[in-house]
Amino acid sequence: MKPAKKLRHCPALNLSFSCPEKVFHHIVLDFSRFEILTFDCYGTLINWEEGILRCLHRILAAHGKDTDDATILQLYGDFEASAERGEYRRYHEVLQSVVRQFGERLGFAPTDLEVRSLPKSLQEWNPWPDTVTALRQLQRRFRLAIVSNVDDDLFAVTRPQLGVEFDQIVTAEQAGAYKPSLKIFELALSRVAVSAHRVLHVGQSLYHDVIPAQSLGLATVWVNRPSARSGVGAVKAVKGHPDLQVSSLAELAVACAQP
Repeated sequence: MKPAKKLRHCPALNLSFSCPEKVFHHIVLDFSRFEILTFDCYGTLINWEEGILRCLHRILAAHGKDTDDATILQLYGDFEASAERGEYRRYHEVLQSVVRQFGERLGFAPTDLEVRSLPKSLQEWNPWPDTVTALRQLQRRFRLAIVSNVDDDLFAVTRPQLGVEFDQIVTAEQAGAYKPSLKIFELALSRVAVSAHRVLHVGQSLYHDVIPAQSLGLATVWVNRPSARSGVGAVKAVKGHPDLQVSSLAELAVACAQP
């Protein structure tokens, strides 16, 4: 049996975290230095795993495939990363490629309607319960921006659900590249027009967000949302060391509100 993780307390934030030693020493941040918070959207603000699983379970069931949630998320993360490598193509096409790769791996031929159903399902992906309230709280103190691996038209469907106006919206379509490429982060930095030291990037993915953002000098928050694939989610598995780890956006809002 693995030993239980110790509950650590951070007096500066008046918060307690269940985390290993190597994470704890990173969690004290001076929020007064930040002017703008940049957010990943799908996974961080939007519960994309619920939407992904709902759609893919429907496709798999139609072909007699019974696959557990954690395996689906692992395959999704690998297939998406594969589809985003090489020459840029729109996220509509990336998601369609993911469905085809599921068919190739699990031995079935998805219909054209099934291939198109995953990008179409994005309009049904909903915010996490704490997203809107937390964004509104954070907006009282910071400018907010989006840095998302998505097409402009897909984000346009999501945008009204988030309940705030963003200072900047930077998409993979605008950058012609997907995170973890630095190209999209560099575009975001040029748009927000402040030094990297004044930007705090918030994301659910160590692979897409924490590691590349840190390489450009941005402080990072890892929002380790609940997942059937704990600590990883529907992304490629990597190791990273965020400046702050929280379990929800509400927890980040509380931390930022401390004097």
